[in-house]
Amino acid sequence: MVVTGAGGSIGSELCRQLAQLQPRQLILIDQGEFNLYSIAAELSQFAGGVNVLPLLGDVCDKIAMTHIFDTHEPEIVFHAAAYKHVPLLESQAREAIRNNVAGTQCIAEVSISASCETFILISTDKAVNPTSLMGATKRVAELISQALHQKSSTRFITVRFGNVLGSAGSVVPLFQKQISEGGPITVTHPEMTRYFMTMAEACQLILQASVAGDGQAIYVLNMGEPVKIADLAKQMIRLAGLRIDQDISIEFTGLRPGEKLEEELFHYLESLSPTDFEKLLLAETREIDSRLVLAQADKLIKACGNYNNEEIGTMLRTLVPEYTETKHR
Repeated sequence: MVVTGAGGSIGSELCRQLAQLQPRQLILIDQGEFNLYSIAAELSQFAGGVNVLPLLGDVCDKIAMTHIFDTHEPEIVFHAAAYKHVPLLESQAREAIRNNVAGTQCIAEVSISASCETFILISTDKAVNPTSLMGATKRVAELISQALHQKSSTRFITVRFGNVLGSAGSVVPLFQKQISEGGPITVTHPEMTRYFMTMAEACQLILQASVAGDGQAIYVLNMGEPVKIADLAKQMIRLAGLRIDQDISIEFTGLRPGEKLEEELFHYLESLSPTDFEKLLLAETREIDSRLVLAQADKLIKACGNYNNEEIGTMLRTLVPEYTETKHR
C-alpha cells in the first residue's frame, strides 16, 4: 500500500488505520521531512510488525514516483497529497495546479503503469460547484481520476468529504488558540455553515470506499446537518467555562477570497444511492469525454508551467464550467 501526503492530517490518520490491518508493506510518501519522520516514528511504536517505509518525495516528480512504484509494486494507492488552504491558494494558481492537478495525474499514471489494483483519490466538498481555486483544482483531479478509470484496468475511486475536526488549518484548533489567548474568536460570517466529521470517521470512509466495489465512483459521507461556525464558536466558549461577550467576544471578519457561505457534498446531476455501509453514499458520476478531459488537463498543466495566468483561467473554466470566482472583502 502507498499513502501520498502521509505526513498530513488525513494521511497520517489513514496510515494509523491501515497499519492496524497489517499490510505486507506500507509506503509513506511526503515531501515534508519532519511530518514524514513523525508519522513513521509513531508507527514504529505501535505497529512494529508492519513493514513501514517512509520515503521523501514530490508527487509531481514522475521519475522518482515511477522508481518507487516499480520497485515496490503496490496494490492500493491512497492519494491524500494536496494543498487545501482556500484563501492562500487564491493567489497561487501555479502551485495549486501543480500539486493538486499535476500531482494527481502523475500518481494516477504511475499507478496504471505499475498495474496497481486500486487508486483512491481523497477529495473535498469544495470541489462541488467550486468558488475557489482550490475547489476547482480538486474537481479537475476528480475528472482526471474518472477519465483514467475509463481507459485502464486500475480501479479509480474518489472519496469526498467536508471539514475534518482537528485537521491542520481547521477552525477548531484556531478557536482553541484564540480562546486560550483571551479572544476574540474570529468568524468570517454569522451565517457560514460547514459539514464536519472526525478524523477517524474520515479515514473509515476512505477504507470503506476502497472495498465498496464500484470503480469510476464518487463516495460521500452522509454527514447529517451542517453546523453554523458561529454556533461552534459559542459552544467552544461555553465548554471552556467562559461567557460569550463578557469573557470572549466573537468578531465577524467577512468572507475571504474563494470562500462560500455553505458547502455542498454532491452536484445536482450526481444522483445518490445507498451502499452496504450505513453512512457511505454513492454519487453517480457525471458523463465526460475522457479523451477530451485528459487533453484539457494537459493544457492546464502546460499553462501552469508557463505561468500563463490567462490560459490557466480559461482551461479551469473549460474543465469546470460551474467554477465561479469570488472576490470577498
